Amino acid sequence: MNPADYRPVHFLWAYADGVATITLNRPERKNPLTFDSYAELRDTFRALAGAKAVKAVVIAGAGGNFSSGGDVHEIIGPLTERDMPGLLEFTRMTGDLVKAMRACPQPIIAALEGVCAGAGAIVAMASDIRIAAPGTKTAFLFTRVGLAGCDMGACAILPRIIGQGRASELLFTGRVMTAEEGERWGFHNRIAEDPLAEARALARSLADGPTFAHGITKTQLNAEWALSLETAIEMEAQAQAICMTTNDFRRAYEAFAAKKTPEFRGD
Repeated sequence: MNPADYRPVHFLWAYADGVATITLNRPERKNPLTFDSYAELRDTFRALAGAKAVKAVVIAGAGGNFSSGGDVHEIIGPLTERDMPGLLEFTRMTGDLVKAMRACPQPIIAALEGVCAGAGAIVAMASDIRIAAPGTKTAFLFTRVGLAGCDMGACAILPRIIGQGRASELLFTGRVMTAEEGERWGFHNRIAEDPLAEARALARSLADGPTFAHGITKTQLNAEWALSLETAIEMEAQAQAICMTTNDFRRAYEAFAAKKTPEFRGD
């Protein structure tokens, strides 16, 4: 992927100074996802693994909302006509989006506002950091349409962010989590009047950091969910030793010794 020339079809893309911004752009419908936009998002996050020029990613929605989830007419209706193999093809494809986001080495910051529901809430959940406007309403509303709460990794990831009991309540009831609840529970890292500006500023600061090491951090955050403490500590010892071989590590020491600010280059 050349981030400067990338032209997706189903969402907006902007790239500047190491930061890529993805904007879900169907504001008249509160930015719902379709079969095609799911797939293109999945493919984009997969491609970002090889896009070294991109140091951090921001994902947002246009028109005052993040995303209302799967499009009722373009996804949910057609799904009622599919057989089991066809349904499984779809659910695996949507799960692959979350896998791609978690495997993407760059930090992903979600800028949330307005409606953040269904698959939109999952995309926010799969991001590394979430910044929300005061009026953001997040809902994992799968039970409202007769489905289980275990969608796209929700039962694995959400409890790790907000705890088992709180995740259970949201996934069973499908009720709205307010921005204030989300911040108090740890789903939202912070509340900001302009979450997109805040997300871009944070992404820019991360892009200035040791990006190779950021990728290692994200890898370990993912890998250590299912490890014993002993194994996790050994993996971190090996990972940190690898980071100590980088030029960024040497530059940081030399800058510290010279009482200067280090200039990280991701190598």
